[in-house]
Amino acid sequence: MRFLRRSTPSKVGADTSETAPAPTESEQQSDPRRTAGKGRPTPKRREAEGRRRGPAAPPPRTQREAARLARANRPSRDERRRLAEERRQRMAEGDERYLMPRDRGPVKAYIRDVVDSRPHIMGLFMPLAIVVVLSLLVPVLAAQQYLSLFSLVALTTMIIEGIFLGASVTRKAREKFPDEQIGALSTGWYAFTRASQLRRLRIPKPRVERGANP
Repeated sequence: MRFLRRSTPSKVGADTSETAPAPTESEQQSDPRRTAGKGRPTPKRREAEGRRRGPAAPPPRTQREAARLARANRPSRDERRRLAEERRQRMAEGDERYLMPRDRGPVKAYIRDVVDSRPHIMGLFMPLAIVVVLSLLVPVLAAQQYLSLFSLVALTTMIIEGIFLGASVTRKAREKFPDEQIGALSTGWYAFTRASQLRRLRIPKPRVERGANP
C-alpha cells in the first residue's frame, strides 16, 4: 500500500536557494529591502584619482620646449622681488630657516651676542680700507706716508684685538656649551669677521644692546 511506503528523507543542510526562483525585475523594484547592483566593478582609488586629475602632460622633447616651460612656470618679477625682500628680512631677524649654514645654531647665535655686546676697533675696518685707497690717490708724498703709517698701526691693532677676542669668545662658548665641539680657529675667525663689520650692517642684526652680558 502506498501510505505504508517510506518517504524519501530530505537532505539536511541542503541549499534551498538552488530551487528558489530568482526575483524578477518588477519584484526588485517593488521590494524596498532589495538594493539593485551597480552592474559594474568598483574602480580602484588610483584609477579614480587618475581620471580626476587627467592625463599627465608629456615631458619636453627639446631644450627649447624645456626653456619655454620653465619660463611659463617661473614667478613674475614682482613676485621674485617680494620673495627676495622677505628672505632678506627673515635673515636679518635671525630666522634659522633663512640663515646661511655658517650662521645657524645656538652656538653661533651666542657668539654673535658676545661680539655685539661691546664696541670694537675692528668695526673701523671698512673705513680703514677707504683710508688706504686715499693714501694711494693723494699726490702729496708726505700725506701718503702719514696715511700709510696710520693704516699700518690701525691694522696691527685690529689684528691683536681680533686674537684676544677670538680667544675670549671661544672660552665663553665652551663654558656655555660644554657638550658641543667648538674649534678655536673657526670660532675666532667667525668672531673676527662679525666684529669687523659696522654694527648697522651686520646680518643677522644684533639682538643685544651694547653693555649687555650675554
